[in-house]
Amino acid sequence: MADSDTSQVEGAAVDMGEIMRDMTFPVADLSSLDLSFGESAPQSRAQQKDLFAVQQRKAWDKSTEARCDFSYKLRLTRRSNVNFISIWQKTVYGRTLTDIKGDPSMVDFFATSLVPVIKEMLGYNLDKGTWCICTSPKRRHKVKNFATLISEQIGAMLGIPFYEDVAFCHTKQRVNAVFELNVLPKEPNVIVFDDFVTTGQTLAAMKHLLQPLGFNLVFFTGINNKL
Repeated sequence: MADSDTSQVEGAAVDMGEIMRDMTFPVADLSSLDLSFGESAPQSRAQQKDLFAVQQRKAWDKSTEARCDFSYKLRLTRRSNVNFISIWQKTVYGRTLTDIKGDPSMVDFFATSLVPVIKEMLGYNLDKGTWCICTSPKRRHKVKNFATLISEQIGAMLGIPFYEDVAFCHTKQRVNAVFELNVLPKEPNVIVFDDFVTTGQTLAAMKHLLQPLGFNLVFFTGINNKL
């Protein structure tokens, strides 16, 4: 009889509803828990995309922009297969790059700081009439930009020609930019100046443009914008 009862129980379906009704569960009070993420928890995919967009915009936040305190740090750096000489280094504190470019007095400051370095590096060769200076092409400006104004003043102080708009760029991008020749310098030796150098891609584009034409190139910059 016991064996018969056991076989019936094993072969029958169990009604869990009956069992669950007889069971009790503790109830947790979640009112004191902070379940938010930041200001509020995302409720939808759209809100999650908005949060991602905020993260993307942080790279353009002027409060976290690169700075320079203009401590003199003469350096020879190789980047993007280009050797360039800089006299200042990006720093944690100091003036922002936007602030520097927006201050007209900084044009004279850059030029007067760079001219003695260029003279020391190139020496008496500057007096031979075989040197000139140019800068990278304008991308966002139709008028003379910061680097152009500095280059123009350096040329005047050194007594060498300055060629404006030697190169032309169809796009605003800096990485993998391709420049076209716009003005051909007459002198065989060219100082290529840029106000700030980060990746070195702009200088590399100038090198790829001018070196195959037989020019001897020397690269100078004000701020090495990379720690």
